[in-house]
Amino acid sequence: MQKTLFRHARNVASRVDLRANLRADFTASLVVFLIAVPLSVGIAVASGVPVELGLVTGIVGGLLTGLLPGSSMQVSGPAAGLTVLVYEAVREYGLRALGVLVLTAGVLQVAMGLLKLGRWFRAISVAVVQGMLAGIGVVLIAGQLYALADAEAPAGGLEKLGGLVTLLTETLGSADAMAAVAVGAGTAAVLVLWPRWQQAQRFVPGPLAAVVLATTVVAVLDLPVNRVQVRGLLDAIQPPAGGDFARLTEFGVLGTVLAFALIASAESLFSAAAVDRLHDGTHTDYDKELIAQGAGNTVCGALGALPMTAVIVRSAANVRAGARTKASRVLHGVWLVVFATLLPWALELIPVAALAGVLVHAGWKLLPGKELGPLWRDHRGEVAVLLTTTVAIVVTNLFEGVIIGLLMAVVKAAWETSHVHIETSTTPGGDVRVRVLGNANFLRLPKLLDELDALPRAGRAVELDLSGLRHMDRACHTALLGWTERNSAVRREDENQNEDGDENGDGEATGQVVAV
Repeated sequence: MQKTLFRHARNVASRVDLRANLRADFTASLVVFLIAVPLSVGIAVASGVPVELGLVTGIVGGLLTGLLPGSSMQVSGPAAGLTVLVYEAVREYGLRALGVLVLTAGVLQVAMGLLKLGRWFRAISVAVVQGMLAGIGVVLIAGQLYALADAEAPAGGLEKLGGLVTLLTETLGSADAMAAVAVGAGTAAVLVLWPRWQQAQRFVPGPLAAVVLATTVVAVLDLPVNRVQVRGLLDAIQPPAGGDFARLTEFGVLGTVLAFALIASAESLFSAAAVDRLHDGTHTDYDKELIAQGAGNTVCGALGALPMTAVIVRSAANVRAGARTKASRVLHGVWLVVFATLLPWALELIPVAALAGVLVHAGWKLLPGKELGPLWRDHRGEVAVLLTTTVAIVVTNLFEGVIIGLLMAVVKAAWETSHVHIETSTTPGGDVRVRVLGNANFLRLPKLLDELDALPRAGRAVELDLSGLRHMDRACHTALLGWTERNSAVRREDENQNEDGDENGDGEATGQVVAV
């Protein structure tokens, strides 16, 4: 009897918990959906692809990646962090090739997850990641300033920055361009000020409020600004054909695939680490999350859509809205399907300048602000890596810039771990004992040899003790061996001269070098 009552009470409690979870997840899904629509559309426009492809990626992120194990709270979709890379890829290889790039990157992500490589992404230098985001932010802002004025942006990062003066001149001379700038700047201003209105922020997300207000103003005043062009969901989906996969034999295409896979994986897993700190539930399994992201990108590629990552803005909103299970992110995908199917005409009302304002704000948030001060005081080497990565991305492209940043981080780590110093002492017999301590590698070799050459050896033997070295690379080993042999040769030459001098009665004590 007692067991029956206990079982009944447990069943009732579980039903109550299920209803409470569904109610919380339903509310959270609506909040995430309202954030996802303007961001997905804006990222698609900034990437140079039809707006529907941004919604398709959001749908896949909700319905597929949202169901898979890995992280229970973070939400996936198109991200501002990949906008620059996607834009460059579409411009270089065409929209037809995008599906092949994303699909292959997704397969690569799945392979990395199966090989248990997810945890290794946490070993990437934080300075490189911050520099990567800062570089993306700079290029994104520079590109969206053109969209803010309804103008065509140049191709490269330097070209975008270099053309800003011309853009300013042309904008000041055009009433239509000034109207578009006013719309975009007003949108960005709403995004900055909206969080200060706590009650409104609780019910209406900032991006949605900003875009709705901008769209309303443009419609009421009938401003002459560009609006989003809609092709239709099914028309926008272009699965890659068999011939498109032949592009994978091109070196540049393979580099772009690798960049998609690595950057999307790094951004997703760093986002997972940040989201885990926001809730007390089950934390992320990095390998499973990498497989889930790869599966999502594989499907996105098969549909010719944008690549996906876990998006920190949506994920944080999901947690703060009270989500309890992965049902919230799946439901947000359902709402995106309903919107894309029943209300696509609403997208045609949105001014492009408003979306540009949203992305300028998103790009600004990618720049390191408050972090730079403490970082400069405590870790100036990290600042050098961050700035090098940022400048490299702006000057070259995203993939090459990240590679340069990683190489800079490796050199910095090698330099900092190669501390080596020399201790000298005099033995009771008057000889000089030299102990080399620390980690000896080629970066410190010139300084080490200079200090050894400066030792006073006249009339005394020099004993070189290398037992205090924790590590010695081949370059240092060869150089120190050569130094010992050279100085031993000098010692033998001096001994021969002294023997001749002894025969003449004017000999002198000699120095010697012994390596131990």
